[in-house]
Amino acid sequence: MDDQHKIDARSSLMKCGLEKAPHRSLLHALGLTKEEIERPLVGVVNAASEVVPGHLHLDRIAEAVKAGVRMAGGTPLEFPAIAVCDGIAMNHEGMRFSLPSRDYIADSCELMARAHAFDALVFIPNCDKCVPGMLMAMMRLNIPSILISGGPMLPGNAGPHKKADLISVFEAVGGLKANKVTPEELMAMEENACPGCGSCAGMFTANSMNCLAETIGVALPGNGTIPAVHAARIRLAKKAGMQVMELLRRNIRPLDIVTQKSVANAITVDMALGCSTNTVLHLPAIFGEAHLDISLDLFDTISRKTPNLCHLSPAGKHYMCDLELAGGIPAVMGELAKGGLLNTDCLTVTGKTVAENLAERNAHILDTDVIRTLDNPYTKDGGIAILRGNIAPEGAVVKKSAVAEEMLCRDVRARVFEGEADAMKAILDGEIKPNDAVVILYEGPRGGPGMREMLSATAAITGMGLGKDVALLTDGRFSGGTNGAAIGHISPEAADGGPIGLVRDGDIIHIDIPNRKLELKVSDEELAKRKAEYTPSQKKSPYGILRRYASLVTSASNGARYRDI
Repeated sequence: MDDQHKIDARSSLMKCGLEKAPHRSLLHALGLTKEEIERPLVGVVNAASEVVPGHLHLDRIAEAVKAGVRMAGGTPLEFPAIAVCDGIAMNHEGMRFSLPSRDYIADSCELMARAHAFDALVFIPNCDKCVPGMLMAMMRLNIPSILISGGPMLPGNAGPHKKADLISVFEAVGGLKANKVTPEELMAMEENACPGCGSCAGMFTANSMNCLAETIGVALPGNGTIPAVHAARIRLAKKAGMQVMELLRRNIRPLDIVTQKSVANAITVDMALGCSTNTVLHLPAIFGEAHLDISLDLFDTISRKTPNLCHLSPAGKHYMCDLELAGGIPAVMGELAKGGLLNTDCLTVTGKTVAENLAERNAHILDTDVIRTLDNPYTKDGGIAILRGNIAPEGAVVKKSAVAEEMLCRDVRARVFEGEADAMKAILDGEIKPNDAVVILYEGPRGGPGMREMLSATAAITGMGLGKDVALLTDGRFSGGTNGAAIGHISPEAADGGPIGLVRDGDIIHIDIPNRKLELKVSDEELAKRKAEYTPSQKKSPYGILRRYASLVTSASNGARYRDI
């Protein structure tokens, strides 16, 4: 076999030989020349959409990728992927479809790649579930691949010298109800908070996952932070197209890059950045496809020894564009490496190790207001904490870096709701008071079904001025933009008989985030009595796609992955 056929061995099974004349005929029907067919075929998975603001510009990214592939001697063939905008889907039935979309994206990418025998793949996602879904497919397929995202949105404006983002608008809804924001101010924020294309401007789920893709090593340096509208994003896309051909020539595959050491690196940077709690769902699902099992305990172990170096929105005043100007993810990784907190010998899609990448870029912090140093962290431990107790024996997740000091350790009084809608009404009607805990049941992966985000509820609490006095507990999940004492992923979920379903109005719940405790202050005898009398609600979705999801999905503590069948 000559060198050419060594690098297009997969597509050769589909396009070479006498019996493959019909196949070549169909390739010619695409407008491909004989020369193009003979080159390695590179699938370009493009999640462009006129529905998702973060994906509005991905056609430009795809064209740049294809240019890079052609420059490096390959033939790019583009195909689409779906994506859900979590912001648009929020607080109505649409949010039930967001998390399930992750697995459908993974499945559809795998179907297309295996059916058409691509030699290599370039994945182009940007927003929340599209990034982990594509990464899951990348691990399953294990052919030379690279991910290039669309990049973050720039922050908008909420008035003179006041930046804003999507979360500002969600919080302003509560602010209006509390007479802290005028209707005119809300309207102005609606129009100006999200100024254009890109994934929402703060360290929310999309940007968290794009940064972690860079950290894991399956995306080029700059992937997580270069703004969507900058020319540097287009140049990075061209480099991604060229680099996937180099990966193909060297036969560097995802499972050569994604190892137990790169898992530890991803979680370490997650904690340093203060990423979305959704990473605790997505990373186990991604790494599970790479045959690497990670538990909630690993997140907590790494969190306890990793300092939190960044407070980006919603935790602080900085945005992704500020992180880029401060040195980006390489600067964060360089600082962590100084403390021996990273495995710098891990291979990346550059074909070089983490250490070599950092040295080549002379990675260092350019603005210590945005990225703090190891000797001056926001906290000595990481941005996410895993809580356990009699409510959450399998664990619960909280974005510790976004919790007010007043709520880190507190006793709160339970207000129990079976579903988000009733809880939201109570919040906006002023029924929730200081020292309350809004407890929302039956929003887990199976019980929802779909594990909805509760951003509208948490943002309303913050906007009404209750963020330092009210907690929200749920077996559902939260947006990466959530601010406050929002404790989610409580497992087992209520639909599976989890003890969160035993909480009653007026119960006292003890929250102790520094010591990782979440306890219902009810006697064991009383809990046993309640359990004996408890029959979990079993909601049957009217939608077949959600019924199938509910039948396959596992606990949030397992990344809400599908069970083995």
